[in-house]
Amino acid sequence: MVLLVAAVALSSCTTAGAKTESPQLAPRGTTMTTVKPTRANLANRFTLSGKVTLNPVFGLVAPVAGQVRYLNVQPPQSTPTKPTRVASVWASGKPHHVEVPAGATFAGRLVDDRSTVTAGMPIVSAKHVGYAIVADVDGAQAYKISDSLGLVQAQVKNGPGPFPCTVLGTIAALPAGTIPDPPPATQPTQTPPPTTGAPVVTIPRQPQQPSDPTGMRLVCTASADVRLINGAAATIEVVTERADNVLVLPVEAVAGGQGKGKVDIVRPDRTRETRDVVLGLTDGKVIEIKSGLTGDETIAVPGPNLPPARPNVDNPGFSIGPK
Repeated sequence: MVLLVAAVALSSCTTAGAKTESPQLAPRGTTMTTVKPTRANLANRFTLSGKVTLNPVFGLVAPVAGQVRYLNVQPPQSTPTKPTRVASVWASGKPHHVEVPAGATFAGRLVDDRSTVTAGMPIVSAKHVGYAIVADVDGAQAYKISDSLGLVQAQVKNGPGPFPCTVLGTIAALPAGTIPDPPPATQPTQTPPPTTGAPVVTIPRQPQQPSDPTGMRLVCTASADVRLINGAAATIEVVTERADNVLVLPVEAVAGGQGKGKVDIVRPDRTRETRDVVLGLTDGKVIEIKSGLTGDETIAVPGPNLPPARPNVDNPGFSIGPK
């Protein structure tokens, strides 16, 4: 009987000693940590996959809105060392010239002569003579880089780089280029053949080949001292924007995007104040705060949550936001 009582008592002590509190999650919205705004240099950058290509085609755009008038461009006898004027866009009675850069040749008209065009519209295709790096561009990337192409660098796989890469023309997709037939040649005056010396041999000029259509792509060239091999894989890094010594916060501390956001400021008494801020660049880790903060605030992490939706009384399965 004594042994039974002792066993029961021992069992009770063991059970009581092993009892622990279950861990509980903090309520949603609880400030787990805080941060102070800091300053940093940011760059909006992304990479493209490309390859080294021989004689790639690129497009030239209308500098202004107006009417395009093409010139009759003769095939070059050698690689041009100076820009070649190929068209002009007339606006308000003034011509705005379009020139194929040195080192490239005219490859075709992209619209009909005397067409009305808009600024930035591809109107001429040109062919770079030599090696360049070509990278395909999808729609999302095109809108990121259409307005601004800052620093562009390239790296050839198992080859040279990174090195600056100069962008040629536009990234827009190009239709097939056309080259008009040359005007009929006038019949030369017949002259008798020379009586002495070798006979005169006339070598016919090869006709220009119109350019094929292309998708959206970025074409850039390296300096002459960079050795390139046709078909080699390459990576292009594009920087579209830069911001130096700007106020930043961790992305987890900010709600919103596309230029507008909200942050929670933690007051000395630990209460919160939600404040609107204007957002700028981000590198995925921190985001620029253009205005709304002075830099002395204490900011809650994570940032503010959206308010809960109100049930729709007319449709119980559908919720609406607060009034």
